[in-house]
Parts: sequence; structure tokens; C-alpha cells
Amino acid sequence: MNKYKVMLVDDEEDVAQAIMKKLDWENMGFETPRYAHNGLEALDFAEELRPDIVMSDIKMPYMDGMELARNLKRLYPNIRIIFFSGFDEFEYAKEAIRLEAEEYILKPIDADELKAVFTRVHEALDRDIDEKLNVAKLENYYMDSLPLLQEDFFASLVEGRIEDDRIEKFMSDYRIELTGPVYLAAIVHVSKSNIPEGMNPVLLSVSVRKLLEERMNEKWGCKFFSYQGSTVMIAQLSSEKDASAFTDDCDRLCRLAESICKANITIGVGSVTDTLSEIDTSYQGARDAVSYRVLYGHTKAINISEISPKEKEEPHSGDEDSLLDVFKKMKMSGADEVRSAAERYIDNNTKAQASIQNYRFFVMELVSELYKFAKTNQLELSEIFDMNTDVYSDVQQLEPGELTAWFGNVCVKMHELIDYKRNDTTRSFVTRAQEYVADHYADQDLSVDFICNYLGVSSAYFSTVFKKETGKTFVGYLTDYRMEKAERMLLETDEKTYIIAQEVGYSDPNYFSYVFKKQFGVSPSKYKNGKE
Repeated sequence: MNKYKVMLVDDEEDVAQAIMKKLDWENMGFETPRYAHNGLEALDFAEELRPDIVMSDIKMPYMDGMELARNLKRLYPNIRIIFFSGFDEFEYAKEAIRLEAEEYILKPIDADELKAVFTRVHEALDRDIDEKLNVAKLENYYMDSLPLLQEDFFASLVEGRIEDDRIEKFMSDYRIELTGPVYLAAIVHVSKSNIPEGMNPVLLSVSVRKLLEERMNEKWGCKFFSYQGSTVMIAQLSSEKDASAFTDDCDRLCRLAESICKANITIGVGSVTDTLSEIDTSYQGARDAVSYRVLYGHTKAINISEISPKEKEEPHSGDEDSLLDVFKKMKMSGADEVRSAAERYIDNNTKAQASIQNYRFFVMELVSELYKFAKTNQLELSEIFDMNTDVYSDVQQLEPGELTAWFGNVCVKMHELIDYKRNDTTRSFVTRAQEYVADHYADQDLSVDFICNYLGVSSAYFSTVFKKETGKTFVGYLTDYRMEKAERMLLETDEKTYIIAQEVGYSDPNYFSYVFKKQFGVSPSKYKNGKE
């Protein structure tokens, strides 16, 4: 039996506790419900819990059930809402119907009625999952998806094999509409290590693709195709600034796919390009972005343009795969792996040189590739090489064993510089966010979306990095900062509580008191009196 997550929301805790005791949640196919005291707290919990069902009272302080439902439906379109209330009014019922609520139950709640409601919702959720994972439907969909000619065209496009002046003719012949004005490529990586029992990995990928098509086509005009075992999207944006919003939509879909399809996916987002003839560059950036899941985690979207230093494709010559492996490890792995890959590369290639002349050409080319890689990744050459000497000449004098040690040291140094630059840039925008909070904590409209727009990054990337750097979510950090300021004002001034609430960014003094008590264990007035 599928198990679903439930959240109960009511400002009267004894009512919520009574509801929890009315049902045998485990045997009915539900986890023990999570309890939230109000709509604002429920929104915070929802990000962590990702509930399948929310049962909420309508009349609550700070945020009522209707507003909570509107926010939840916007963030998690597949969520099921059940309202309960002691107010038998037609206007509430009408709004509940508009919000596609599953049920509208009047207090006092009857145990049999409650059981029947949750049984129906469980069955509806089961039907949704069965429809997504129905093997026969997925096979038919897979066979009837995009025509073969379109698939071949898109594959050739991301490989850079179509001349610019022929793209428009191909799109006309194959009835493909891509008008831009700007584009980007994104790759959907489905983890093969977390497949639902009895599900074919290929069919799971198709299930994820169908979900993406349903959610992304209308807003972003995405074109989907399968390439090298992954689903690829080509999105049409109005401007380069839309890339952050696109990334955030992809990030939400990663979480939705985990809930609906039971799939662990990562979406790599490439850089924006003005022409389809350069979409291959965006695709390569998306591939690199997907690789960064080892650093930033799974079940999220990663935009290559938000990772520093800015990623570009480095040119490689001779033994490209082996040298590419070394360069990739410089960006993605630890120092020991970098050194091992570098030593293997030198050992394998020096043995293949038939003459001293070939050996010298190999060394010259190797130094050139290192220079190119350093410049592409914005590394200072003076921090890597001794610029007072002729590096080409010096390195050609090294014996194979010495060359192995030299190349290993250079690669590890580059790896350390890349890691430092990445962390330094991350710290930079986290610091900017913290500085903004310090200057604008009194702004009641300050939020994650606002700060991300100010910084020019997606909320998906910002939230991940901010918590990694500070150990807190942005909302948690902002709340702590406001409470610290409120505490000082209570101790150092004679201002009324409602004035202090406004000074630290709370329009509702009751909610300010609620948050303060949650933080310090007592109300603001008692805290002030206790310190006097």
C-alpha cells in the first residue's frame, strides 16, 4: 500500500490532537500527520515535509486556510486540500470549490466521515500514481512521442552538426516552431539508483518526461527529445533574465517528480544563447551542470551560469578523453583523485612517444592545454607557473618521472584555485544577502524571492548555497536577525510592542508576539519585565 504524508493545520492544538486520534493512520496508508499551528507555519513545514494532503481549518490568525491553500496550490499543484470549519457559510464553500478542495467538513468532525474522506483521497492519489506508472500507457506514449525526424534534428542540433543557414529549413520541413528570441538547453538526469520496485528505468524516464511536458510547455515553449539516455529540453525565453525563473520552475518540478513519479531527478540548465546554432554550447553547459549534483545534491535544478568560475568548454587535442578526464576531476573531485588522474595521463602518454621529438611536441601541447584551461577558468597564471622562466623550455627538460610529478602538482594547484574561487564567489553573494538583511530587516516585503531578484540568482541555487554556508534557511536567518533586534529594543527602549514589531518587519503585532515567544519561550512583555 502506498503511504502518503499528511499535515494538519489548526490554531487550536487540542482540536488537531483529537483529529489525529480519530484514525488509525498507519493501517489506512498514511504517515502520522505533522501538525502546524497556523498557515504561515504550515508553509514553512511544507517545504521540508512535502505533504500529499493538507487538512486545514479555515479561520486562523496570521494566514487563514483559504490563503494557505492558494499558496500551497501555487507551489505544489498536485497537493490535496481538505477544509474543516465551524462556519457553515456558502461563501467559504464556493471558495473551497474554486481552490479544488477535496472536501469541506463541518465541525464537530465525525470519525466515520473523516475516515471515509481520507479513504477517498487515498484512492484518488493511488489512481494518479497508477496512471503515471501504468506500463502499457507509458509504452504507447513512448512509441508515439516525438516523430523520429524531430528527434534526429534535435540530436544533430545539440551536437552542432547543422549549419546555421539550414536550421530554419529543417524546422519548417519538420513543423518545429522555435521563435525565441533567446534559448537555452536543459538536461534531465534520472537517478538509476532509486527506481520504484517493478518499474523499468526507461519507462520511469518516460513518466518523468510526460510530467515535464505537462508543466513546462505552456510557459516556456519547451521542445523535448531523448538524447544519450536522458531527456533534453530546449526552452524559449523572452530575455536572458528569465533564466533564473526557468531554473526555479525546474527546481520545483524536481520535487514534484519525486512526489508523483517516485523518481530522483536533477535538471542541469545551460547558458542562454541568442541563436539555435549555438545551442550546442548551452547543451554542453547543461551537461556540466548535471555533473555538479555531486557538490550541490540531487532532486534540484542547477544552472551552470550561477556556478563560479563561469564554465566554458575547454578545447582539447590528442588523447582528448584522458585529458578531459583530468580537467573534469580538477573541477569535481578531491586533490588525491586529481593527482592520480594526472599521473595516469602522463604515464600512458609518455610511453607512447616513439622519439625525443615526439616527446617534446607532446610536452609543448600539454603546457598549451594547461594555459588554455587556466585562462578559460579565470585563474591567475602567476599563481600556477613561474612567470620569470620559460615554462615551455623548462618542462621539456624534465624526465618522464619528473614530468609526472610536475604535472600532478600543477593540476592539484589549479584544482585548489578553482575550489577557492567557487567558494569565494558563493561567500560573496551570501555575504551580500546578509548585508541586505542588516540594512533592510524592517522591510515587511523582504522574502527569498525578493533577495534572489536583488542578487540575480535563482531561489533554488540561492537556498542551497545559503543554507550550506550559514547552516540556516534564509527565512530562518531573517527571523533570527529580526528577533535579535527586537530583543535589544525591548531591553534598551521603552517602545510599545506593536511599534517594535513594525520596526523589525512585522505588520501584525500578534504574529510578532507568536514568533518571539517561539524563539525565547515567553511573550515580549514578559521578557521585558523579566529583564528589568
